[in-house]
Amino acid sequence: MSPSAFNQTLTVLRNVFALAIKLGLIYTDPSESINRMTPTKKRLVLPITAQFNKIVSTIASAGARQSKDCADMIKLLAYSGLRLKEATNLTWDRVDFDRDMLQVSATGDETLKTEYSERNIPLFPMLKAHLLTMLKKAKTVVPFSSDSRVLRISECQKALTNACTQIGVKRMTHHDLRHLFATRCIESGVDIPTVSRWLGHADGGALAMRTYGHLRQEHSLAQAAKVTW
Repeated sequence: MSPSAFNQTLTVLRNVFALAIKLGLIYTDPSESINRMTPTKKRLVLPITAQFNKIVSTIASAGARQSKDCADMIKLLAYSGLRLKEATNLTWDRVDFDRDMLQVSATGDETLKTEYSERNIPLFPMLKAHLLTMLKKAKTVVPFSSDSRVLRISECQKALTNACTQIGVKRMTHHDLRHLFATRCIESGVDIPTVSRWLGHADGGALAMRTYGHLRQEHSLAQAAKVTW
C-alpha cells in the first residue's frame, strides 16, 4: 500500500473508532499507537517543449474520429493548468477575449476546495491563440451558442498514452499536463504564489512549494550563473 493510501485508511479507521468511543462501545482507540507513513516525494518527469509538441502532432494526425479533439484538449490543459473537470465544464461565455481573462467555474467537487477553484486566470498568449483557433472551428459547427462547451470530449487518456509510447517519453496523465503548465510558468520566472493562485490552490502556495520547490531552486541556480563581476 502506498503511504498516501495507508494514511487515508488510517484516518478512516480513527474516525470509526472515535465514533465508537462517542457511542460508548469502546473506551480507547486501538489505532492510537499506529504512526502515519511519510509520503515519498515524487520527482516530476515531464516532456520538454519539443517532445510535448510532438505528442500533440502525433495525436492530431492519428486519423481517429476524435484525434483532433484529443489534441485540442491536451493543448488546453497544458496551456491553462485547468483540472480535467474544470476544462470539460468550460463554456465559451467564460472566455473573455477582450479582457484577456478566463473564468473558471467551481466544479462542485468537495475534494477540489471549490472556494478557490472558482477563479479568473489570464489568457496566456499560447492559450489565447489556441482558444481563438478552437472558437473559429467551433463556429462552423451548427448549432453554436455562447454557452456551448469549449471541448467536445470528456477525456483523452488513451490517445495521450499511445502518443507517449510512440515517441518514447514517460506516460503522462491529464493531471500531468497541469504539472507541465506549472513547471513552464516557474521556469519562465513566475513566482510560486502566483502560479498557485492560477492553479486554484487553497493553501496559499504550500502545495505548490512542495511539488515545484525544486524547480525554483534550479531556476535560481541557472540565473546565478549569469551573474558576473
